[in-house]
Amino acid sequence: MSVRRFVGANSRDVMRQVREVLGDDALIVANRRTEGGVEILAMADDAVDQFDPSPTTPAEEPKASPAPAPVFSLPKQPDPLEAMSERLLREMQDMRELLARRQPLPTTQSGADTAYEHLRQLMARVGFSTELSEEVLEALPDELSALEATNDAPLNWLRKQLMARLNVLQHEESFFDQTGIVALVGPTGVGKTTTTAKLAARFVMRHGTRPVALVTTDSFRIGAHEQLRIYARLLDTPMYALDAEQPIDELVGRLQGKQWVIIDTVGMSQRDQRVIEQIAHLQGGKSTVRLVLLLNAASQPETLEEVVLRYRQAARAAGAELDDCIITKQDEAGRLAPVLDIVMRHGMRVLFGSYGQQVPEDMVVATPPALIDQALSANVSSSARAETAPLSLPRWSRDVLGQGRRLSSVLTRLRQRVVDFHRLEAAWDIAALPGVIQDQRLDELLAGASTTRDALGVVWSPRRNERGCDWSMPDVALNEQGAWLALTRLQHRQLAGWQPRLVRCAGDVAVHLLPTLPDAEALAWLNAQHLTWVSMVPASQRVYCQGERYTLRSLFQESTLTHSVGIRFRGQSMQLSSAYVEAQDVSGNPVLAWVGEVSDPESTKRIVRRYWLTPARLGSDVLTLLITQLQSDGLASLTKRAWQQLKEADGGDVSSELRLLMASGAAAVAGHLDIVDDEDAQALRADLLRLLGTQRKRRDTALLDALVHVLMARDAIRQLGSVSREGVV
Repeated sequence: MSVRRFVGANSRDVMRQVREVLGDDALIVANRRTEGGVEILAMADDAVDQFDPSPTTPAEEPKASPAPAPVFSLPKQPDPLEAMSERLLREMQDMRELLARRQPLPTTQSGADTAYEHLRQLMARVGFSTELSEEVLEALPDELSALEATNDAPLNWLRKQLMARLNVLQHEESFFDQTGIVALVGPTGVGKTTTTAKLAARFVMRHGTRPVALVTTDSFRIGAHEQLRIYARLLDTPMYALDAEQPIDELVGRLQGKQWVIIDTVGMSQRDQRVIEQIAHLQGGKSTVRLVLLLNAASQPETLEEVVLRYRQAARAAGAELDDCIITKQDEAGRLAPVLDIVMRHGMRVLFGSYGQQVPEDMVVATPPALIDQALSANVSSSARAETAPLSLPRWSRDVLGQGRRLSSVLTRLRQRVVDFHRLEAAWDIAALPGVIQDQRLDELLAGASTTRDALGVVWSPRRNERGCDWSMPDVALNEQGAWLALTRLQHRQLAGWQPRLVRCAGDVAVHLLPTLPDAEALAWLNAQHLTWVSMVPASQRVYCQGERYTLRSLFQESTLTHSVGIRFRGQSMQLSSAYVEAQDVSGNPVLAWVGEVSDPESTKRIVRRYWLTPARLGSDVLTLLITQLQSDGLASLTKRAWQQLKEADGGDVSSELRLLMASGAAAVAGHLDIVDDEDAQALRADLLRLLGTQRKRRDTALLDALVHVLMARDAIRQLGSVSREGVV
């Protein structure tokens, strides 16, 4: 063993000896005071692995060496200090062995000790690209990453992450109820003719044969016309042939008012330069043609990548968009992950999945659970486990594409989660227009929004300018789930006085969260309409309780706040404690008087104390509305932050009114994402904050900055896309 004994007059002297002999990394095994000073047992750090703690029998004891032993040897009668050192050494070696056993196996090993490594290997094995795998698993929470590979929780997390990234057709009727011309495009042999028949059959089943017509542009393949003609005859629908040189508008004139037309285009290799000509021809007339790309699930990943890139480039060159796809030949594909990987990375929407020749049975509306489950359950031989890679592109191009895909994924999920997020995007679109038409477009946007029924409630803001600002915080609408809507309500566009404002939204808004108690006339109107209302009031507000008149401060002075609940407040996790009593307001109406204290759960320091009045008929369930109003307290400061960022970015080219609408809308969305805590929200928060790339103490401000970044990036990409199209010859 390499344990040495050091003795000195004091601790400093002994430690000096230890460092001189064993170095600064020496391990102190034990120490004690002796009559002569201090005694320490120490050893070199690397000697732990060489220590053999197993006891030796007398027959195994080594013979004494005639030369002085350079290391400390245990005497036949070990003292307590040395016995303790042996025990400690044994424990240290056991610890080393335990740590060594828990080291993750190299990635070349067949097993995976950690959940992270297991998921990474699984995604590679079934066919997801390294690029997408790293992007997804970067968000794996630490508590899941540390779990064993056999635990189901990480796999369930991965499944939900992949489902969230897969954009699909939400409702079949939204495709078949939209009249117009649809053109199926894609390489030869991908299944366009059969898919044409399947789609036409679905439409006929919903709307009958009269409105539909089939068209083919394939004059190259022998029998192509005849195959589609057979399907048309079976469906009892007309079929037309369109030559490559014929204008699309000439075809429209021959269709005799058909409402739903599907074009089976000629198949072309993605490397064929005529792809651009074909799509330009389809988009060259006055009639709008929706393009749908067909992707063969049995194709090689590199081929699929190239197909998507080339066909979308051709569409953009023609001034069109190619965002929808149909996955064909799923029954022939050994792995579904490669095609889903490409669809996710390019932000395409999957409309349907096709898996056979039967019309129309072998086609279903795409659903994320079914597709992801099929992809993850693929049984792949070892020879087919090579990780897929995107089409060869420069590193900087892949980085930019990756950032663009993350932006696209975040925007897609924001649109799905926030009911009217598209209206906030519309406000940002207006900001990119010349100043002379901004006001007109803003009027049109707000007029259109006022005719909708998205809002169930309103969080009314104080009727005053925010401190240090020349604007008042807009009112924020609530949907049925109590979430803030993205399009806020500008105060200066509303009527004066509480009752006119309340009456104006009668029939639409059933819940009113008021910043102050309105006048008696407005309050009487609210009660007469049996509407739900909550009013914040000052501590000096007077009520009657058991025949006595009290201020709320004195009423709750001796009260114990018994009900506690955790909430998010101003970007932090806080505790709300509350209490209420039955009372009457100054007009004699029965009310519940409330007090609430928000405190830091760690320090127990009180942050704010608030008072409310609510109608007695609503009971204590109204507490959820008090929490909603409390949480809206932080929206004004978020709006100020966004306002300043936008003002610095737009250089004064955006009207103050429009800028306020954009800033308050971004604040409402960021505030909503901060307070909700379901799994989808957690994933969306993580992706947003990763886009920002920095860590901040307050989550709500970090989410706001990330959201502003996303919307600015979206606007820049749109502007760049417009410039690119203008330059296409």
